[in-house]
Amino acid sequence: MLPPVASAPPEGQREQAGEIDAISDGAPEEPERITILCVGDVMAHSTQYKAQYDSKTKVYNFDDNFQFVAPYITEADLALCNLETVFAGGKPQGYPAFNAPDELADSLKNAGFDVALLSNNHILDQGVKGLQRTLSIAHKVGLETAGAHEKGSRSFSLVYAGDIRVGLVSYTYETPSIGGRRTLNGNYIPESAFPLLNSFSYENLDADLEEIRTSIKDAREAGAEIIVCYFHWGSEYQRSQGKEQERIADEIASAGADIIFGSHPHVVQPVTLLTDELTGRKTAVFFSMGNFISNQRAETLDNKYTEQGVIARVSLSLTRSTGEISDYDASVVPLWVDRYTDGRTRYAIVPLDEDMETNPALKASGHLDRARGALADLTSLIGEEYMH
Repeated sequence: MLPPVASAPPEGQREQAGEIDAISDGAPEEPERITILCVGDVMAHSTQYKAQYDSKTKVYNFDDNFQFVAPYITEADLALCNLETVFAGGKPQGYPAFNAPDELADSLKNAGFDVALLSNNHILDQGVKGLQRTLSIAHKVGLETAGAHEKGSRSFSLVYAGDIRVGLVSYTYETPSIGGRRTLNGNYIPESAFPLLNSFSYENLDADLEEIRTSIKDAREAGAEIIVCYFHWGSEYQRSQGKEQERIADEIASAGADIIFGSHPHVVQPVTLLTDELTGRKTAVFFSMGNFISNQRAETLDNKYTEQGVIARVSLSLTRSTGEISDYDASVVPLWVDRYTDGRTRYAIVPLDEDMETNPALKASGHLDRARGALADLTSLIGEEYMH
């Protein structure tokens, strides 16, 4: 069975992507403008989920983590996040084998996310059954998924941004093979997982890149008008991209990707805008969006950069009858994760925007100077031109 298309099109919308309604007065077609965004690693360390537990009601609620970023998420036509945990049921667990409370899925949906990206090195932390239950819980709360799927489904997902159909092609890196057997996060990948998970190996990169190109081609043939790729790649805690990331980005942009989002390093890496020399077509590459929410920080890892992240955004206009993309704009919203205590432990993702100076979390924590430092770090790394 093919996976469902996210967010049913508006009433009366054409059923076939790319089928443009006739304009009776002969007026030229107006391009349709959409905004697509993505955030990095949504993690659930043990200190995080314990902080979100209400001992009186005996339920978890993560809504307050996202309260300050939700306006950015909800205003996008399509919002994606990298879910770097699973919903396997039973007792929650933190690092190294994550298993988040199901309520995290509700809070991600409440914050405005449309899609959970599941192709990452923690998706098999609780085995194949954990992966399958994660799909079920995500779909139950109304989140579409990409990068992992039910057996027999396509390797890509089709979702809507406004009424434009978007193909999502999402892959995670594998760790080095052991005795000829493929691994993820240093553990053998069960045979039953291969039909469910999109992954590539640096040891077999030429062949795996061809597979990714085929996924892009198949998504186009299925009606995708825009192609968004997500890669879980790179080296942890490195603030610059590696040569392999650059090679993959170059080849996949040439294969037709309109946007490339990346994460895994747990710190932010630069943004680049690739331009096809022949056609002028642009592809923004966000090499790493850093952590969106986690307990990784200066106090726990002696690494302040793990507290930082970005909302990666692309706005573009599409002339649907021709497929021409215009007014392509890539930008980021810089973020900082605050953690403080006011009788209980609080986590808050703080946008480092014009409201930063009056942010309630920073007022309560007294961490405004740390947030200012994070903004300076991110501006220096990414560049002023993308900070809008």
